[in-house]
Amino acid sequence: MLAGAGWGWHIETAIHVIRLILGGAFDRYPKLQIVIGHMGETLPFMVQRLDTILPPARTKLERPVSAYLRENVHYTFSGFNFTPVFLTLLLQVGVGRIMFSTDYPYGSMAEGRTFLDQPPVSDADRERIAHGNAEHLFGL
Repeated sequence: MLAGAGWGWHIETAIHVIRLILGGAFDRYPKLQIVIGHMGETLPFMVQRLDTILPPARTKLERPVSAYLRENVHYTFSGFNFTPVFLTLLLQVGVGRIMFSTDYPYGSMAEGRTFLDQPPVSDADRERIAHGNAEHLFGL
């Protein structure tokens, strides 16, 4: 479990996103949008560190790493039904990048739905998270 859902999955996904950024994928395709799960696969906690260690002068990217995380990546709950984790994500990327999801069949649909009502956000922001952001991103 440590190599998978306990830790490894999240770290490996985060590394892949960082490699996409550092490889210049979003500079070549600035409109490219990706969706990752689990409240950002640890990336929201590393935003300042990534910007400090990997500034544009070092990476030769057009923008700081944080800009790509805020402008080219969308984030889903995916069973991470933890308010402190949600608040970190919210503070780092804003409500417009967060989408509701569950981690079914690995997690409970009911627990995921219950969690949607818990974060301290406005009703309008909750609607954006519940469906509005996905509708906008996917043109639904």
